[in-house]
Amino acid sequence: MTDTPRRVMAPASFVPEHALAFADPAGNAVAVGANNPLPIRAAIQPSGIAPLSGSTASSGSFGPYAPALGRQMVVSLSGSWSGTVQLLRSIDGGATRLPLTAGGQSWATFTGNCNEPIGEEGEAGATYWLSVSLTSGTLTYRVAQ
Repeated sequence: MTDTPRRVMAPASFVPEHALAFADPAGNAVAVGANNPLPIRAAIQPSGIAPLSGSTASSGSFGPYAPALGRQMVVSLSGSWSGTVQLLRSIDGGATRLPLTAGGQSWATFTGNCNEPIGEEGEAGATYWLSVSLTSGTLTYRVAQ
């Protein structure tokens, strides 16, 4: 091999351009370059959706929480309590609330304090509920994005 510079030679007197492009506000293709950097989301803005949060010393169902689509949800449980907290999902306004599963196995069931990501929602209209079964103490809960 030689270190000879490469030149455009006949029969082709041009180099075809291959570039990444994106749509401008008018929908036209714009090639990515120094003057047209690839548009990215620089920072995740707050979802604007109020968290489902509170404290309870008794068992019950708490919700709904209607998340923004495509954003990570986090469950936070704290306090001095004993019992079980299970996150439930509904797609019919809360009439039917089903536990979360992975591979057919129940998950998102907690028996102690936690601060845990639980996933992203992709279906419009889905809501989440906390089913709390306390045997003692006071639970502070929060489901948010």
